[in-house]
Amino acid sequence: MTAAALTRLEKLARAAAKSSYSPYSQFAVGASVLAGSGKTYTGTNIENASFGLCNCAERTAIFTAIAAGEKKLKCVVIYTPTPTATPPCGACRQVINEFGPQARVVSVCDSDDRLDLSLDTLLPGAFGPGNLG
Repeated sequence: MTAAALTRLEKLARAAAKSSYSPYSQFAVGASVLAGSGKTYTGTNIENASFGLCNCAERTAIFTAIAAGEKKLKCVVIYTPTPTATPPCGACRQVINEFGPQARVVSVCDSDDRLDLSLDTLLPGAFGPGNLG
């Protein structure tokens, strides 16, 4: 992936956070994904008074891509309004694994700190479609 493409994904993730619905945590997260087709999709976290029904930005972006017909992910970029980069939660790691077991995962924040890892580093020994037969 080119530096310009990654910069574009970072800008999209930061912009997506502005649409966050996070009245309970005040933690506005944005994400962007680069799908196998080369198209990009964005998402933001969406909270709910019944906390178990909240959805992370990463999953919102991925589900949007899948709903548009995508089946593979190349890269996921996550923005958090924090001084240090925040990796995706376990549920998001598992969803990323479903569509991009070799995906690049980049977390950015309000400083120069960043995480740039492959999903297999974030979720070693993952359970996935291959385990089902």
